Amino acid sequence: MKNRPLLEICVETLATALAAARGGADRIELCENLRVGGVTPSAELMRAARKQIQIPIFAMIRPRAGDFFYSEKEFAAMIRELATVKESGMDGAVFGLLDANRRADVRRTRTLVEMARPLPVTFHRAFDETENLMHALGDVIATGASKILTSGGEASVEEGIATIAELVEASRGRIEIMPGGGISAGNIEWVLRMTRAREFHSGLSTVLPSPVTDLMAFETEVCKLAELSRKGLPV
Repeated sequence: MKNRPLLEICVETLATALAAARGGADRIELCENLRVGGVTPSAELMRAARKQIQIPIFAMIRPRAGDFFYSEKEFAAMIRELATVKESGMDGAVFGLLDANRRADVRRTRTLVEMARPLPVTFHRAFDETENLMHALGDVIATGASKILTSGGEASVEEGIATIAELVEASRGRIEIMPGGGISAGNIEWVLRMTRAREFHSGLSTVLPSPVTDLMAFETEVCKLAELSRKGLPV
């Protein structure tokens, strides 16, 4: 019996979103400007993706590049962007807020999580900027978020693999830990085996240039990941 993990692919254009869906992705994370880690996609992009793609789409809410300590004006912008995400028919939202001390901003994150309902929320890799990941795990759980995207506090999943495995074990039944950061067909089976995670995230940036210009190559790489994920893990 197999336990099939879920494959989320991060994209910044409609063309790559369509290619990811054709390649077998289970879910899309939609944003713009991946060169800076992604920012909120336009309403036009969200609506076009929703119209043409059947699999779930989670949209990023990030008003600017840089750190994750937001002013009140920026927080107000995030509230407006969240409303647009819901109006555009997205299936979930992706965001992360930290305070001045680089801890998860529980109060303001919880406000956004409540406003997002019934949509699930992924707390993105702002999590990896916190000083104590295990403490941050409890903080993010307290916000009501559904998932945490993390590379274990390191630049890549491969470097943070031991910490990710600890987070997965500590989080069972409370929140989903989703490894991301340098996942490709070359290491996905190892990541699954080492972490026992049930969802994983890839933008394929380690194997393809960004922005993606070769859609066939992108779709092929997604297909490789999807096929490997279908092997699943022993229960």
